[in-house]
Amino acid sequence: MPDIVTIAETSLWKNRRCLLICCIVSSASMQYGFDSHAVGALQAMPGFLKVFGYPDPNNPLGYGINSTVQQLIASLLTLGSFVSSLAAGAFGSYFGRKSALWTACLLNAIACAIQIATTNAAVLYVGRLILGFANGFFVTFSNVYNAEASPAHLRGVMVPLFAYWVSIGGLIGAIVDNYTKSRMDKGSYRIPIACLYIIPALLSVLLFWVPESPRWLLYKGRDAEARRSLEALRQGAIKGEELELEWTEMIKGVEEEKRISKKLAFLDMFRGTDLRRTLLCYGIIVSQAGSGCWFLVSYQTYFFSIAGITRAFQFSIMTTCIGFLGVNCGMYAIQHIFGRRSILIIGALACGLCELASAIAASVNQSSQTTGRVLVAFTAVFMFFYDGCMGTASFLVATELVSSRLRAWTVGTGTSLWYLLAWLTGFCTPYFINPANLNWGAKYGYIWAGSNFLSAIFFYLFIPEMKGRSLEELDEIFATKVPARNFKDYQCVIVDQAMHEVKESVNRKIKR
Repeated sequence: MPDIVTIAETSLWKNRRCLLICCIVSSASMQYGFDSHAVGALQAMPGFLKVFGYPDPNNPLGYGINSTVQQLIASLLTLGSFVSSLAAGAFGSYFGRKSALWTACLLNAIACAIQIATTNAAVLYVGRLILGFANGFFVTFSNVYNAEASPAHLRGVMVPLFAYWVSIGGLIGAIVDNYTKSRMDKGSYRIPIACLYIIPALLSVLLFWVPESPRWLLYKGRDAEARRSLEALRQGAIKGEELELEWTEMIKGVEEEKRISKKLAFLDMFRGTDLRRTLLCYGIIVSQAGSGCWFLVSYQTYFFSIAGITRAFQFSIMTTCIGFLGVNCGMYAIQHIFGRRSILIIGALACGLCELASAIAASVNQSSQTTGRVLVAFTAVFMFFYDGCMGTASFLVATELVSSRLRAWTVGTGTSLWYLLAWLTGFCTPYFINPANLNWGAKYGYIWAGSNFLSAIFFYLFIPEMKGRSLEELDEIFATKVPARNFKDYQCVIVDQAMHEVKESVNRKIKR
């Protein structure tokens, strides 16, 4: 029998079944993109402001909105997401990834019904909070599932589907708002909110054909189901000895993880070598929040409007399209040109320079037409590099960094930290940009430029390159305390052990 070298790096087309499944699961994150763009832009709609704002003849829109209402609409969603992401580890450990996504679909339906039916701001806040509960599960478990289901050499494509769907959701949200913005009735905001029903309704049905995560099933001792799940995910891509090799490596990884685990999984995140992995995961997620994405995504339409840009909604669609182009370029670059680490450094530097340029232009003359054009241009460039680099690579790296047995716990708590920072951004931003308060406008970008440059330093010093490694290989590398700069050259023992076991198994079958 010829020696087994490795699992073949088969094409996306051969892995089309797994790609389709990951596309279905990651479509859950479209909700986050749609809501961030659509609901943020509602605050620039007269139809929405008639109900939840007040007449203001000095405002170009004819209506104003209290900064506290702005804060709560934007921040309660992220607060709810923070809570559900924090609970994701416990929920996912007991009920699995699919059950979590079904729960999110149900919560989404309840939240949308509340927001559509009410004209009371307090009740609207309740709907936003419940929608946040749903979004926290959508983001956490779609990323965790795709990381656990995808082949090692294609994780750079399948996990960043998160950013792909967020961009599509944002684009559709911006387009829907553009077509309802002129309505002066409640339909101006009820139609965009009603659109939030579509993806969860489809997802809740399609999940019946999605296999549960094979790694989660293995940890639960359901080996036969785990094997069937892996076979379903790899159908048409690999078979025979290659499938046995991946299966054996997965089993050995789970056995080793169980051996070193303690009774309280939550505390394991902060013990031994897992502490390093947890801190790196949190650092990646904090860096994404520190890019300034929440500020621009949630408030760009409103920001353009108060800056006197007359086609604010159209420009928001344009910047979202450019961001979607960036996602496609970023996914290609991660898979074929750069590694994860390089893409993150490039993204942080580019986003920081865009924020700095906008802030400098506003410092020279905040109200001129030239400044408005500079703002639109650099926002577009920012969206390209954020979506193509930070948005595409951050959750990919975060899910790879953490140990297999703690993935739902660590990514869940990391996502909750992400949402906490988003909540703080959503809560504080109106004070900075609202003309009734500090009225900084684009000068707010100075803060985000600094945080981006700090992120670039963090990526350079501490983030290892993990391209092409299986999750079990990464568990071994971190367990042996390999420095970040030596990750690429490390030879893993678990692969040789798995190959040896497969060879022995095949030889025994031949002898019979």
